[in-house]
Amino acid sequence: MHALIPFPDIAPEIFTIEIGTFAFSLRWYALAYIAGLLIGWRMMMALMRRPALWPAGKAPMAPVAVEGLLTWIILGVILGGRLGFVLFYQPGFYLSHPAEIVKLWQGGMSFHGGLIGVLVAILGFCRHHRIPAIQIGDAVAVATPVGLFLGRIANFINAELWGRPTTLPWGVTFPGQAAQDCGPGWVGACARHPSQLYEAGMEGLILGLVLWVLVWRGGLRRPGLMIGVFAAGYGTARFVVEFFRQADQQFITPDNPLGHVVQLGGFGLSMGQLLSLPMIVLGVSIAAMAWRRA
Repeated sequence: MHALIPFPDIAPEIFTIEIGTFAFSLRWYALAYIAGLLIGWRMMMALMRRPALWPAGKAPMAPVAVEGLLTWIILGVILGGRLGFVLFYQPGFYLSHPAEIVKLWQGGMSFHGGLIGVLVAILGFCRHHRIPAIQIGDAVAVATPVGLFLGRIANFINAELWGRPTTLPWGVTFPGQAAQDCGPGWVGACARHPSQLYEAGMEGLILGLVLWVLVWRGGLRRPGLMIGVFAAGYGTARFVVEFFRQADQQFITPDNPLGHVVQLGGFGLSMGQLLSLPMIVLGVSIAAMAWRRA
């Protein structure tokens, strides 16, 4: 019998209101999105109120303008995240069932798609208001890890995106898992890596702390540095965690139990790793150019 930690008794819904046949539930996942956006909004306003942090002692926009940017970002997150999931992970299913694309309440969001959506939103907002997009991107990069942290905690509460089987003492028995799901040699409940918590720590806490320290060491005075550090940091964290994360079911076959979408000799890459590699390369390049810039 392997050591394991029972899954905590936390329901995905915070509360449910039922009136006749109508029912409304507020889920932790939705609250994580809302809280992440609101906290990020307040963080960006705080940065705009400190002109000394920016090049030439001038913030790129007024604090009150952040509210308008938030609207664009929300649209970018929702549309980009959903379309990214559709195109990157289950294009065949959604092409056959296009009506399912709009059913966001059933789950299915891609971070990489959401990132592309946010980039498009920032570029559109900045072009419309004639604001330097790189500096706005730096501010958004600093504010993003808190949302990632809350989102990964919500993934854990939802008992989704769990990790691969493990015999480590902090392996968690997620609901709905049976011994046979972990392979031969298991007796009783199936224990898995809590990969959602690994991601919360690396993408949220550690990356957020690094970016915040750089802010107070003059990082915002080098346009593009925060964008580069965020992209490289997230890409690296996601690439590492994918070694412990269970692959998406649509990529798993009897001949490919780890769900690799690319095979390189005896080494394989998951979809998350494949999408993270360009982020690492691009992030390092952007950060290096920003650092060399006077």
